[in-house]
Amino acid sequence: MTYENLSQQDPEIWDIIGRENKRQAEEIELIASENYVSRAVLEAMATVLTNKYSEGYPGKRYYGGNYIIDEVETLAIERCQKLFKAEHVNAQPLSGSPANAAVYMAFLEPGDKVLGLKLDHGGHLSHGHSVNFSGRLYNFVQYGVNEKTGIIDMDEVRAIALREKPKMIVAGFSAYSREIDWTGFKKIADEVGAYTFADIAHIAGLIAAGVLANPVPIFDVVSSTTHKTLRGPRGAIIMCKEQFAKQIDRAVFPGMQGGPHDHITAAKAVAFGEALKPEFKAYATQIIKNAQAMAAEFIGRGYKIVSGGTDNHLMVVDLSLKGLVGKEAEKILEKIGISVSRSTIPNDPNPPMNPSGLRIGTPAVTTRGMKETEMKIIVDLIDQALNNKEDENKLNELKAKVKDLCTKFKLDY
Repeated sequence: MTYENLSQQDPEIWDIIGRENKRQAEEIELIASENYVSRAVLEAMATVLTNKYSEGYPGKRYYGGNYIIDEVETLAIERCQKLFKAEHVNAQPLSGSPANAAVYMAFLEPGDKVLGLKLDHGGHLSHGHSVNFSGRLYNFVQYGVNEKTGIIDMDEVRAIALREKPKMIVAGFSAYSREIDWTGFKKIADEVGAYTFADIAHIAGLIAAGVLANPVPIFDVVSSTTHKTLRGPRGAIIMCKEQFAKQIDRAVFPGMQGGPHDHITAAKAVAFGEALKPEFKAYATQIIKNAQAMAAEFIGRGYKIVSGGTDNHLMVVDLSLKGLVGKEAEKILEKIGISVSRSTIPNDPNPPMNPSGLRIGTPAVTTRGMKETEMKIIVDLIDQALNNKEDENKLNELKAKVKDLCTKFKLDY
């Protein structure tokens, strides 16, 4: 059988992909969970490895013909172990929430009590929200951030843990801008006899680069996506102490999923290899510098940042003082070619689909080569757009400025 190229075989899809490629090239990406992969990672995803079924693990497959695939997965595991100082790595999870589901399956029984961060305080759906499988299958109790500081109060975490006696404590977030006290969480967990589970999906790249503290040698189990700050393909990993290796592997396969996506495993290996290079640390360092410059600029213009600043790649901008809500602001900025995601603020009076804040992150713009000067320019563009939301001519003028800025920092594809 012969196949035509995509442009010939399916010009409709080819056209859509082309338009999305153009959009990414000409617009500013500030969604904290997004990034641009390298050309090498992109190439690894588009390979014949997608043709293979590989249920099981290297050397223990349920299908023949996997001796080369075994090399791919083994390389991904070895690079990840080196990157995070992990005793055991499962490189097969298909995405973040299924990875977290596998962790819970490995350590818990339905109905067991777990302590996690509240969603509107910066947590994740899979950390116990009632609409998510985690909140439906397990008995989650939750901690939050201090009302005045916007920072996790470890004394409160300890008090809740002592009172509730959870079987597991989850540390991690999707919208929290401060560094986590991994050792503090571990001490509390040891005091109450709980397992420790860190979800580092957002900050994995910053941890891998050594610019944020690493929970992997400290915690029982750690999950992460492989995109976001790690700048790899869409996928996930689970890292754990060797004593928990078998139960984690069983929870992933056959517990949660069947065959892994071998082309994505290869792309993970490529991304881990990139993160092991010295230049990745410089990149991660710049992500934080850019986020801090952006937060300072917002504050200087009268915006409120939850917790008053950032230690990582993101910030949550509280729009309540500006008379705006997140959904409205997101749509305004989309008009000028800036992508952000709406976000709850702690104890948000508004519903999750139209919350009071915006979550803004710097991984993608840093990948393009932008630095502190450009962060100030971007905040100015955002501020002008929000202050001139009804002026279509002004918004079109700002859109042209966004495009002009992007042409100075081109993508590699």
